[in-house]
Amino acid sequence: MNEKKYQVAILAGGCFWCMEAVFREVEGVVKVESGYTGGTAPNPTYEQVCSDKTGHAEAIEITFDPAIITYRELLEIFFTVHDPTQLNRQGNDVGNQYRSAIFYQDTDQLKIAEEVIHDLDEQHIWKHKIVTQVLLSKEFYPAEEYHREYFARHPEQAYCQIVVEPKVVKFRQHWAGKLKKSNS
Repeated sequence: MNEKKYQVAILAGGCFWCMEAVFREVEGVVKVESGYTGGTAPNPTYEQVCSDKTGHAEAIEITFDPAIITYRELLEIFFTVHDPTQLNRQGNDVGNQYRSAIFYQDTDQLKIAEEVIHDLDEQHIWKHKIVTQVLLSKEFYPAEEYHREYFARHPEQAYCQIVVEPKVVKFRQHWAGKLKKSNS
């Protein structure tokens, strides 16, 4: 039997609804799950994370096929769809849980993350330096059911129209070659 060897990437770029909606459309991504990581509280709830006392970030866990999309490409998409120069916020979403962070799985991912950040800073794409944290991955806690596939289930919701949809559109425009052929 020819089993595929999948890898995992864990990224935090503000609201996990935005990140999940974007990465669900990426060719080579097998699964995207919203959740919490990077803090100290075990099995946190959304309300606990929003209290800004757990240290957790809203994040996504991406399972991907590296034969189709590389970790570097995932990070390049990640940096396209959020502002990595904002500390503990994305737009009007403010708090430690909305920080920009990469939670690496191994030294290869650490090296790639550091290289991508260095390369992007050298290009002066943003007015300010990237403040994205690069941290060793900790336990990832899946979010409550009602957060999963939020954009797909609630596209009419105001937050989805004002905040999530523009990020999805930006991804589609900048990364058309990385769109899934079908959203099955």
